[in-house]
Amino acid sequence: MIKVPFEKKVYLSSPTMHGDELKYMQEAFETNWMSTLGENIDEAERMICDKVGCNYAVALSSGTAALHLATKLAGERLYGRSAVGHGTLEGKKVFASDMTFDATVNPIAYEGGEAVFIDTEYDTWNMSPKALEKAFEIYPEVRLVVVAHLYGTPGKIGEIREICDKHNALLIEDAAESLGASYKGQQTGTFGDYGIISFNGNKIITGSSGGMILCRNEQDADRARKWSTQAREAAPWYQHEELGYNYRMSNVIAGIVRGQIPYIEEHIEQKKAIYKRYKEAFSDLPISMNPYDATNSAPNYWLSCALIKPEAMCRQIRSDRDVSYETEPGKTCPSEILDVIGSINAEGRPIWKPMHLQPIYSKNAFVPDRVGDGSGKDVGSDIFERGLCLPSDNKMTAEQQDRIIEVIRKCFE
Repeated sequence: MIKVPFEKKVYLSSPTMHGDELKYMQEAFETNWMSTLGENIDEAERMICDKVGCNYAVALSSGTAALHLATKLAGERLYGRSAVGHGTLEGKKVFASDMTFDATVNPIAYEGGEAVFIDTEYDTWNMSPKALEKAFEIYPEVRLVVVAHLYGTPGKIGEIREICDKHNALLIEDAAESLGASYKGQQTGTFGDYGIISFNGNKIITGSSGGMILCRNEQDADRARKWSTQAREAAPWYQHEELGYNYRMSNVIAGIVRGQIPYIEEHIEQKKAIYKRYKEAFSDLPISMNPYDATNSAPNYWLSCALIKPEAMCRQIRSDRDVSYETEPGKTCPSEILDVIGSINAEGRPIWKPMHLQPIYSKNAFVPDRVGDGSGKDVGSDIFERGLCLPSDNKMTAEQQDRIIEVIRKCFE
């Protein structure tokens, strides 16, 4: 087969704009509200509250900024205010999702805490409630859990919330990848004591950047808003009595977000169609799609991912920064499939490398779930070894996806 590349690159997940975004950005220009105040910010916050069912939303410069302020709020609530130069979690352990982007867990370190990573489960590829319960047995003093919903698929957030309540722990819910997804009819981001969402350029909707912290009460929202604008006090001059940050969303970025929000459901339907097309096309191959609990959850299908069965894996060796593999008839591996996808000008990605395997966190504690094949491997490492993210751009045509499917199928011949 001749691998003729696409003339235009098929991306993993790129922004999809509709035109309303430009209208609201233009309003910001015409009214000269270009900074961190304006109607776009107010409306974007209101619309997100209406959409997800939260009490308060504060628009920030990124999802990471939202995670940081959520972590700071939780630490302050648990342990009191910190002195300048010290984090609110100084010396405290925090349970966190292991298989996630490092933005989920870095704010724990920002606030002086120490992440203890909780393994993944096969059912949803998210935090294992069984491993979380085990972690509380080992570290009963822990009072904060940070959980992420991977690739737009809700974890077993009801069980995780119950475990946190049982152990008097607060819950931060990282819904950066799962805006619009729900569990038992409730939107992700609203189960935690604090939730966060992201509008990064590759998310289900985008502001090109930006994020929001979702709060249950006005006091927390006011604290986050104050911190996000350098913690200025109500004085006629610049008065600062605590540490602050330059984290507020601009009115221009908020205009993009405001224009995108009405299209969440449309984007989800497009992503769902991509997922279903892959799943049907691979039904006769030794490969499965990223799973979800169809009884209790509705994903937003942000990224379609695949997991190769162990018996169909060719030899693949990864170091911290490089990978090699040996081709073998009837077998393949994530690295080979990504190479083949790349050869036709389409973009895939390896599964998130678990945090306990990252050099920066190699000395942190890790509470594993275990693969049931007797190998002793933890679940997250196994999914990382055998899984990959497929091109999931909602502007990808059916014909383009068929080409991608075709080259993937050839890898198993």
